[in-house]
Amino acid sequence: MNIRALPLYATIAIFLLAYLVCYLQFPAMLSTRVIGNLLTDNAYLGIVAVGMTVVIISGGIDLSVGSVIAFSGVFIAVLLRETGLHPLAVFALLLAITTLFGAAMGGMIHLLAMPPFIVTLAGMFLARGAGYMLTIDSVPIDHAFYETMQRAYYLMPGKGRLTLLGGTMVASVILGMILLHRTKFGTNVYALGGGEATARLMGVAVGRTTVLIYAFSGLMAGLAGIVFSVYTSAGYPLATVGVELNAIAAVVIGGTLLTGGSGYMFGTLIGVLTMGLIQTYIVFDGTLSSWWTKIVIGALLLMFILLQKGLLRLRLSH
Repeated sequence: MNIRALPLYATIAIFLLAYLVCYLQFPAMLSTRVIGNLLTDNAYLGIVAVGMTVVIISGGIDLSVGSVIAFSGVFIAVLLRETGLHPLAVFALLLAITTLFGAAMGGMIHLLAMPPFIVTLAGMFLARGAGYMLTIDSVPIDHAFYETMQRAYYLMPGKGRLTLLGGTMVASVILGMILLHRTKFGTNVYALGGGEATARLMGVAVGRTTVLIYAFSGLMAGLAGIVFSVYTSAGYPLATVGVELNAIAAVVIGGTLLTGGSGYMFGTLIGVLTMGLIQTYIVFDGTLSSWWTKIVIGALLLMFILLQKGLLRLRLSH
């Protein structure tokens, strides 16, 4: 058995076991309506977690993504209110800005040899501050194109709806899987996570790869911001506080090592769905506090950190 894949197997097993427990208590949990809602409600988190997975596998971290999502929503709402631009044009402009923002952080990390934690922490404050500069209020989005996107869905068997938002998350995960597991860029990401000195010896262009990694994370955060704006029909500079931590939690629960060099994009999807499943169970139960979501996620994180430590020792012994 591939030792590196053990966290992924553990993630899948826990998700299936949790879903079985939910099904035994609430049989309706297996309906495609619930599955469709699970994908839609967690779409923005799943998309931003795709970018976070690439960053963490490279041995880095990106604390700016929650603020970038909030900035994106405000940017879209303000531009749609103040200009006559079509939402697609605003989306294109936004994605260019967030991608360049991520690339700039990647460039600073490499050129100044600064820890990703510090650089992306500064990015977090910058993006949140930029949102406040645009507006301090919640700005509603009222546009016919938004209504069209909200109504767009594919009717699954059982009358469940795979919405445009849920489909975007699935497409983002597939894109991430191809990029990470089937391209030279993905190979370079894993090599960088194994150690910068080792990556250089393997011929990896460390600077270029680092810039591309954080540019991709910025792109995914911008896309998550678009999805979140469609989901909420508003832009608010105080939105998505702490989402960066939820994304990191989803990646770790998905079996990716925080030290870098090991992980799977599919595991991140399962991690996001596991977190969403906990919230859905609490809604179905109706008697539990929403804080139980945090408690269970915290317990899962501790369990996976212990599992990772055990696997590292096992690999060292071999």
